[in-house]
This record gives sequence, structure tokens and C-alpha cells, in this order.
Amino acid sequence: MSTWISVARYQLTDRYTFVTGPWTILGLDFLITAAIVLGYPGRNGQVYAGALSAIYVYLVVTGALGIARQLPFALALGVSRRAFYAGTTLLAAAIAAVYALGLTVLQLIERATGGWGLKLHFFRVPYLLSGPWYLSWLTSFVGLALMLAWGMWFGIVYRRWNLPGLLGFIAAQAVAVALVLVIIGGADAWSSAGRFFKALTVEGLTGLLAVLAVALLAGGYATVRRLTV
Repeated sequence: MSTWISVARYQLTDRYTFVTGPWTILGLDFLITAAIVLGYPGRNGQVYAGALSAIYVYLVVTGALGIARQLPFALALGVSRRAFYAGTTLLAAAIAAVYALGLTVLQLIERATGGWGLKLHFFRVPYLLSGPWYLSWLTSFVGLALMLAWGMWFGIVYRRWNLPGLLGFIAAQAVAVALVLVIIGGADAWSSAGRFFKALTVEGLTGLLAVLAVALLAGGYATVRRLTV
């Protein structure tokens, strides 16, 4: 465990990638959205921005860079692949928990101020992040952890097979999604799929995303075990 913590601390030497970058991007996104809303003073009703996704997308990049940049030097220092991956996973879980708390606090402020005085729904996302604070935190935590785990696997694939492998990895995911769509279409199950997702609660969706995050972490672990740098 001490080695895992050391790896997590080592990862944090790149503070911009893990700390400054995500919130800088989100802050700029918020200011741009607020400025756009202010530019339409005559509007009526609430404004749902949907721009909160910026921090989730950025964390995919964060997870990938955390592996791709730091792994070679860590291995040169004698850290095992297993310890490096475990320590990075520990950091990812901590980041997801803290960032989810930050997003939840900002959502509470947004509610208390009537959408920052602009009727702006930036941190409140219909269906996903609009319930009790603890559920918003849990859903945010799982979503952020999922993005980091996904990015970490990208970073491992790049380190193992370079750009051709990364492109192949992306293509494989696209093919998998297309195959699922073809299967649903071939079985004429679009209505059943629609009913399933329509009946799915936020708690249920959070659980599904948590299972997917664990699957991504398992895939990354299986890949990093055979990695050579």
C-alpha cells in the first residue's frame, strides 16, 4: 500500500494535468456559457447548458496522460507495473471523489442562487444530476472514475503498441458499438431497448456505469501486465 501511495504522489508532480487543467477548462466553459446567457436578457425560462461534460471529457485525457507520460520513468525507478497501475487507480478514485464533491457543492450553490442569478443550469443536469446531493455526488463520482479508467486504458494501449495500436483500439470500440446496434436492429428490439432506458432510474444507471468502470480497470490491468517500455 505504501508503494501505491508513493505512485499516487509521484503522479501528482504533474499538477497541471491532474489538478489545474480540469478546473481551468471547466471554469472557462462556465464563464463562456454565462456570457452567452447574459447576451440574451430577454429570454424566458431556465437555461440547460449541458457544458458540464467538459470536465468528464478532459479526465479521459488526464487518465491517458497520467499513464503515457509517467509510466516509463516509474518503471526505470524499479516500480512494478502492478504497483504503478494500482497507485494510479488509487489516485483516480481520490480525484473522482474530491472532484465529485466539488461539483456537488457548486450544484448546491447554483440551486441556492437561482442558477447564479441567470436561471442557468450548469451543474444541474436533468435526470442525471438533479436529485439529492448525495445521489448527485455518487453519480458524479462514478462518472468521473469511469472517464479516468477509460483514459488510463488508452494510455496503456499507447505505451504498449504506440499510435497504430491506439488507432486500432479506438476502431475496435467503434466496431463493438456498431455491432451492438446491428444486433438490436436485427432483433427488432429498439422498442424494448427504449423501454429499458426509459424505466432506468439514476441509481440503476449509476450502478451500470460502476460496473463498466470496473470492467475498464480490469482491461487496463490485463494490458499493463504484459507491457514493455
